[in-house]
Amino acid sequence: MQIILMEKVVNLGNLGDLVKVKDGYARNYLIPQGKAKRATPTALAEFEARRAELEKAAADKLAAAQAIADKLEGIVLTIARKASVDGRLFGSVTNYDVAEALQVQGFEVEKSAIRMPEGPLKTTGETALEVALHTDVLANVKVQVVGE
Repeated sequence: MQIILMEKVVNLGNLGDLVKVKDGYARNYLIPQGKAKRATPTALAEFEARRAELEKAAADKLAAAQAIADKLEGIVLTIARKASVDGRLFGSVTNYDVAEALQVQGFEVEKSAIRMPEGPLKTTGETALEVALHTDVLANVKVQVVGE
């Protein structure tokens, strides 16, 4: 299916790009999320009429994400969990726990925006994580897991 991107999509394209994707990806994800529209002549004409407005909105989102990233950069979150004597946790620290700790600090971050490359944290200690606030903006935070 041929679609017009209404915003930047990772590994797909930028605002205004005409791309061909599988029907299910377009119908079930991109179009309902407002990230794309079908590439019909009327949709193309409507997009061209609103291009400046959409580009301004995208630039505003990027600037807001960059401002939040500047505040988030270098924050150290401390999360307490029950742990054994050798430092292994009875459970784990997931992206949900990190998002909750950020919310306590005053930052509204989606749990899906927190990138944990090695998966949930299962030991005590300090770990560096990335928070993807925008497709182009990443903030680094440190998570200190301590035993109770």
